[in-house]
Amino acid sequence: MGVLMAGAEQVDATVRTTAVEPQGRFDATVTDLPLLPAERIWNFWQHSSVNVGLAVATWAFLQGAAVAYYVGVKQAIAAMIIGYGISVLLVALAPCMPSVKYGIEQFVGIRSTFGERGARIVMVAVSTLLAAAWSAVLAIMFAHGLVTVINNVFGVALPQTGVAAGLLGLSAIIVSWLILARGPVSVEAVCRAIAPLLVVIVVGIIVVIFWRHSWSELTQLAPLGGVSDDPHLSFMLAVELNLAGGFAWWPNLGNLARLTKTSRAAFWPNWVGVFAASVAAAAVGVLAALSLQVEEPTQWLIPLAGVVLGVIALAIVCLANVTAILSQGYASMVALKGGGGALLRKAAWPLLGVVILGPAAVLVFFPAVVYENYGRFLSWGAILLAPLCAVQLVDYFVLRGRRLSVKDLYEPIGTSAYTYWKGINVAAVLAVAAGALTYVLLLNPVSYEPAGLFRYTTASLPAFAVAAVTHYALTWIINEPRGLGGYPRRAG
Repeated sequence: MGVLMAGAEQVDATVRTTAVEPQGRFDATVTDLPLLPAERIWNFWQHSSVNVGLAVATWAFLQGAAVAYYVGVKQAIAAMIIGYGISVLLVALAPCMPSVKYGIEQFVGIRSTFGERGARIVMVAVSTLLAAAWSAVLAIMFAHGLVTVINNVFGVALPQTGVAAGLLGLSAIIVSWLILARGPVSVEAVCRAIAPLLVVIVVGIIVVIFWRHSWSELTQLAPLGGVSDDPHLSFMLAVELNLAGGFAWWPNLGNLARLTKTSRAAFWPNWVGVFAASVAAAAVGVLAALSLQVEEPTQWLIPLAGVVLGVIALAIVCLANVTAILSQGYASMVALKGGGGALLRKAAWPLLGVVILGPAAVLVFFPAVVYENYGRFLSWGAILLAPLCAVQLVDYFVLRGRRLSVKDLYEPIGTSAYTYWKGINVAAVLAVAAGALTYVLLLNPVSYEPAGLFRYTTASLPAFAVAAVTHYALTWIINEPRGLGGYPRRAG
């Protein structure tokens, strides 16, 4: 593992040398070792460009279309600002702040909260299963876009759910793997090239829509699902979709923030990209879906811009899906390096790409599994991610006062202060379970039927609150009296 002293600045240089290949394909940013300040590669603008490239992808348009199913333009924009504003604030604090402060991979960081084995369970759940599902969503949308391009350019009629579409989705996975094999610098370079083009497309869609429709006309358009008998409940469902969409960034943002040079460069670009760019792109999705009465994002650009410009714009948006797969894949692969055990720690970087993207390569041939159940897919993610974010935030900011022992993060079970019960923090696990149960009681993730209380609370926020309070209480009831977890009160 290497020689680790009391802080991130004292990582043994000889260990770092073994992680660096002379050709530059591999460097310290792809290991689980804490990064020194000189090894951070992104400033504010570089991190912002990555976040914009990650946020303004077709999944943001799909988010807007999903919201447009429940509410009209004004309510949709309000729901997105409220939902994303709350959840992005929370995920910009945890895991981003501990990752940038100590230069640690985020799933290494949560060893302090869940224990080493507990963190590994979390890592496998959110960094492999969810990463594979999100990559599949992006690849399927990539395929739908290319099918539309091929049909318009060559005058054919390929279906969007056939073998050809599956093979095109698979090609997106393969291209992403080839770029990821070159490491995070390639990820940043590709996102930096695509982000400005995406902004141009978003602005272009807005111009075309407002050229054809006045604001008053747009605000009169009914939701795609029809006018609801309970508009307040529809609005709360839209808010919940955006809360869940914001929490869905939790597995990614810490590992991206780890590469930034300052805390400001780690925190504020989340508002530029994950909040502002996501809301802008999703709002464009709302406007396009309602004005065209079409829920599928890849069917918007050609009717709005004409065949020539529409095909060009659609091709760029397809490439944007690749940038999102890259950022998603990079964060997940670093997580496997840091928390996947000795076997994955020694695995070659390209092999890790196969581990992460392999399941997505299968899912692209079954689009109904994730893509056609987008709202439910977000709900299943939020069941776990909202409580996880709550537990980490309370543990780091409230219980530990923003202090971690880097040495203990890397010590083996039995020696580390974060050993808990054989490497698992029972208090944190119970808190996440309590939050997940709260979510399910308020919003059924299978039928998407809300309980009566949901119309006043949503599901993600109560799940977050219950997990936070439960973790705080159980820590002092279970861990503190036994001296488990290295919390400041016991250490003092």
